[in-house]
Amino acid sequence: MMAKLEAKDRERREAELAELHSLERKFLSAEQWKIDYRAHAKWEHYLSCDENPDPTVLREINTFMSLWREDQNKDIKLVMKKGEQVLNLIEKLQLLLLDASSNQITEKEIVQYQESILELQNLLHEKYNGATEHLLKTACLYEDSETGNMHAVIKDKNVTFCIWVNLKKKVRFKSHVFCDAQHGFDLPKSLAVSSVAVRILHTHYDHVSPLWLQCPSVPKLEVLDSKELIQDSKDDVEEPGEGNKADEDPSMPVKEEPSMPAEEKTCGRRKSVVSFQENNSSIADVNETGEEAEKKSEIADKSSLSLAQEPLMQEETSEKEEPKPDENIVDLQQFVPVGGVYHIDALQVPHQVKQIKNWSMVELRNVGLEAYPYPPEEAEDATHPPIEITLRLSDNVMYFATPVIARWDPAGQQWRTDDISNITYETAEKSITFKMGAFYTVALLQDAHINMPYRGWELQPTGVDEALLIVTTVFAMIQIQIKGNQCMLSSVVVEEKQVLSHITGKWISPLNLREVLKKAGVNIFPGECSYAYLSLNKKAPIAEAKAYQQMALLVSAFAFGRSKWNLEAGQEQVVFKVSEHLTAESVKDKDWSLYLFNGQKAQKLKITESSEAFSEEREEDSEFHSTIYHMLKDFSSKEAIDKVETTSFLFTDVVYQLLLATRVLTYS
Repeated sequence: MMAKLEAKDRERREAELAELHSLERKFLSAEQWKIDYRAHAKWEHYLSCDENPDPTVLREINTFMSLWREDQNKDIKLVMKKGEQVLNLIEKLQLLLLDASSNQITEKEIVQYQESILELQNLLHEKYNGATEHLLKTACLYEDSETGNMHAVIKDKNVTFCIWVNLKKKVRFKSHVFCDAQHGFDLPKSLAVSSVAVRILHTHYDHVSPLWLQCPSVPKLEVLDSKELIQDSKDDVEEPGEGNKADEDPSMPVKEEPSMPAEEKTCGRRKSVVSFQENNSSIADVNETGEEAEKKSEIADKSSLSLAQEPLMQEETSEKEEPKPDENIVDLQQFVPVGGVYHIDALQVPHQVKQIKNWSMVELRNVGLEAYPYPPEEAEDATHPPIEITLRLSDNVMYFATPVIARWDPAGQQWRTDDISNITYETAEKSITFKMGAFYTVALLQDAHINMPYRGWELQPTGVDEALLIVTTVFAMIQIQIKGNQCMLSSVVVEEKQVLSHITGKWISPLNLREVLKKAGVNIFPGECSYAYLSLNKKAPIAEAKAYQQMALLVSAFAFGRSKWNLEAGQEQVVFKVSEHLTAESVKDKDWSLYLFNGQKAQKLKITESSEAFSEEREEDSEFHSTIYHMLKDFSSKEAIDKVETTSFLFTDVVYQLLLATRVLTYS
């Protein structure tokens, strides 16, 4: 019986793959649409004569930066306003780099965009330093009537700027809390009697960490080069093996030199490229026998699988060669800054303005913003009391555990945890207090994988070209709505309370959604090395990626969800639950069925979620199929299949992007 079913599967394999290939044209159509849309948007920007520069045009972005450098207006509020424009330009470039392959960006352009990002970041920080210097020169004009010192808090949605100037030099005023920000400090006595200013500049963004962390490549299990996509959309026939190439991904910057394109050094990463098409040569040669087609298909699948497994071997090699790391250096693959960066500085107070009759007199010294050395350089061997800092954490960020506090080491270009002690985290007050031996730029870091593996996930249609993706973690339940070519974070629930309302209810692209959630501390997007930090059953890329493709093609009429048996199924195959879903009601437990898929063969399983043990035994009266699509056709209504065939290609593409980004079949 089994032999007959397998023979029947082989006979119709060619026809099924050809039919699936026809559906997969949706991905190619979506890619071409995005290329055309970007070209149109670029032309519209040119015609609009917008005052904002196009950050991808080197001449425009250089002119923008030159004009701002020449602008001598150092008012802090104007710097903040201009800073918002700069941050928007940086964000545009980062999103282009995140999706470099789809954006058809050349290696030269990647280098250019990275350099532009770094220059914009540096210029913005220079402007904040210039505004700080200007403010310090006139500090005496803003003395506090009670203490005689100067203090101020100026903030917008991107920056919180706190400044305290010690004008009276009295020991009893050695500590201060900025009321509008709830940040504070307690200085050693030696600083309390010195001409010193303390600045806490909290940038809600991170322009300190290496650029590769801010613009990581999105892990793609299966992707086509843009040229291949365009060519494939024009031509149905490819030579055997065409498209199965392993390319270096230029979108990942080198860790040591952020401005240069990467050679995929981190974790020995290298993308495996698997074509959407499978055995297209069988379509070109209709006279080919079924046996020959089967052999070619098996060769293509094995070739793709070996490419997909190649990164594993490279990662094992690189792991053996790596020296033992310094325990004080933060592993940025494991811990990431969340909630921005705190620049905590001790600064020299310049000579103040003197009022003589109607004249204001001040000594002009063109030295820029000067740091106040602490501990003093001439007394390195002596013991100096630490500085105590209290930071109020942002309400727009979720910390699911006590944050790791790290200081930036400019020389080593890395975050370090040494010279920071006495950490006290107040969960209810959302504040953290610590001591440090000198003034540092610090960040609060969270385990990048604290929400992984997921406890569950479900993907279900909610209307025409609409769906809902629900990811449940140990700490939160995240609901993402999908409609047309966009998605929206509809809710994040933590301890039965909705949080992060500032980012919910906005229609954005999948890439934007990923960055917004990660910035808010809710990371459900594993990186290419995440499996190394978690105990999980990593799935074969070829099976996982093909499953995501076909789930995206089918989601307009079918609901999918996590099966506990996926963990028991081994690395080479995935198990998930499916139910036809054409109504607005939620799927009942009895309506789910389990399916197994290894990239080449799909089957319906006899077991259910409540079965006592895992078994690959096939459901009675069911057959094998080459695709999930044809497997589900055996048990589906004509209405469901018709809905699948008429689904928008843009909707299908967004679902696929989200599935690739969350990797629910491996990380749950």
